[in-house]
Amino acid sequence: MLSKLLGRAGVALAAGATVVATAVPANAASYTAFAFSLSSSEPTIYDFINSATSSLDMTMYELEDTTAVNDLIALENKGVTVRVVLDRQHTSANNSAYTSLTNAGVGVVWSSSSFVYTHQKTITVDATKSLVLTGNLTSQYYATGRDYGVFTDDTRDVAAIEKVFAADYAGTSVTPTDGDHLLWSPTDSRSRLLSVINAATKTLDVEELEFSDSTVVDAIAARAEAGVKVRVVLETPGDYSSEVSEIEDAGGTVVGYSDPDGFYIHAKAMVADYGLSTQEVEAGSMNISSNSLSSNRELGIILTGTGVAQSVATTIETTFASDYSGGTAA
Repeated sequence: MLSKLLGRAGVALAAGATVVATAVPANAASYTAFAFSLSSSEPTIYDFINSATSSLDMTMYELEDTTAVNDLIALENKGVTVRVVLDRQHTSANNSAYTSLTNAGVGVVWSSSSFVYTHQKTITVDATKSLVLTGNLTSQYYATGRDYGVFTDDTRDVAAIEKVFAADYAGTSVTPTDGDHLLWSPTDSRSRLLSVINAATKTLDVEELEFSDSTVVDAIAARAEAGVKVRVVLETPGDYSSEVSEIEDAGGTVVGYSDPDGFYIHAKAMVADYGLSTQEVEAGSMNISSNSLSSNRELGIILTGTGVAQSVATTIETTFASDYSGGTAA
């Protein structure tokens, strides 16, 4: 097992050398987004997985998608080095994937006990392009779940993601770096979210599953009090009645979806000052909860400006508007 891990580490180092040789700086990189398809499959994710030619690294909170698992196995069989980190707290949900991948020779490990949950959802292909997701690879929820994915081929982003992956895969400690656009839990996600919120001057749109971290909620309310147009979509606003009241009392608006058998707001995303040159967009795995921001392994991305960020912001704003108009009053 050790020799296999060392062999895989060697491949990863070789892939890292490729990143340096084909560096894509922030101003030349591409950043695109998509909303989950609300169907039984996610072809955008499958296509990205299958684009791997040398390596694929995945950190996934829940992996219950037989198509994705079979694609990973097929890559391994073609000689691609596939490595996967699955959340150790969800062995029941992840065990089938863990067993199938292990039996096929794929490198798969349970996440570190250093975190309450490894809630991150990220795929990196050939050490040159990463997909940062708000949703898990759990096919039973694809048809009803609102989630997003953001692609980045920024060299510094990808290198930072790969550095943390290598440590988490090996079970060693690491202090994440943010590359050009990243935010991590438990390192700096709260402060990075606050930077997006506090910079909003005209509008702030928030779409979240959980909404309980008082520091972040207070900051959102403060923007509403300052005259920023604040809109929030939650899955179950009734679970956060005091937080909802705080936002509404400050002048913001909150709507929600609360039917567990219907449309499910699983996304974790914000857009500040949409359409302005200063717009910022954030999407990632972290919920607005103290556990998510302080105790989990989480990853998100923040993009600034109507240049690099526009496709991401437009994707989120288009679906946000649909979710918002279709929601029920909190």
